[in-house]
Amino acid sequence: MTDTIVAAQPLWFRVLNFPLTRLIVLGGVLFYFMGKAQSFLEDYFDRPLLNIPIQIGLGLAAIALYVAYGKFIERREVTELSTPGLAGEWGVGAMIGAGLYTASAVTLMILGIYKVDGFNPLMFLLPNLALAIKSGIFEELIFRGVLFRSVEAVFGSWTGIVVSSLVFGLLHLMNPGATIGGAIYISIEAGLLLAAAYLVTRRLWICMGFHSAWNYFQSAVFSGAVSGTAATPGLLKANIVGPELLTGGSFGMEHSVVALVFCTTAGVILLRIAIRRGHLMPPMWKR
Repeated sequence: MTDTIVAAQPLWFRVLNFPLTRLIVLGGVLFYFMGKAQSFLEDYFDRPLLNIPIQIGLGLAAIALYVAYGKFIERREVTELSTPGLAGEWGVGAMIGAGLYTASAVTLMILGIYKVDGFNPLMFLLPNLALAIKSGIFEELIFRGVLFRSVEAVFGSWTGIVVSSLVFGLLHLMNPGATIGGAIYISIEAGLLLAAAYLVTRRLWICMGFHSAWNYFQSAVFSGAVSGTAATPGLLKANIVGPELLTGGSFGMEHSVVALVFCTTAGVILLRIAIRRGHLMPPMWKR
């Protein structure tokens, strides 16, 4: 876009299209919306057959809001949420998330730290599905869709990775059982991996799939605590006893050095793929 075209645009249009405006306006509305979704999640946790469609409906509404802001305020094609390839990309992300968490849990099983004492009824798989839907949609819209893209638009992809990862990790300190160590681990392992996953396709579906599947397997299948929130019984009756360095303690697997190694390695691999595809963006003054 030339300087002449930019100068011809009305001031209000340039203000609304500035990345900081997107961060404040769209990010603020989605963050408030996510808080409401969290309230519903807690209020209806014991009624999963109602909670799940509520979270799906709220998630779809949040996606529609994001797309409407892009189309009618920023007047652009919202390619990061275009639907062709949605199922495939979401599925790949879900397989990566489920696979990485399963690999971490199996490693603890081999070490004799994670023991399975039996199985709960299949109904135990339902309650945390709503949590997985809520976190996968809302957190990815906010942290990768709004925060990462806004920082990247001005300062480039590398700064976007650092800033979005730090904010993503530190905001987990709001959780009841949060620890500084857990927040730092999430910044490194999940922040890098999710930003890199976005950069591979420059779309959000793969991030949503990974985030939802990781949280779901962590809570609904392996009965673990999710980022400092209290653990609830899942499919497996788990007995986890061992050093916090490996188990993650009350924070959950995200504070385990095992998950740190697996997820960070996956993040580096995805980032290398994104670099080879030429998907990283330089700062605005170099474009």
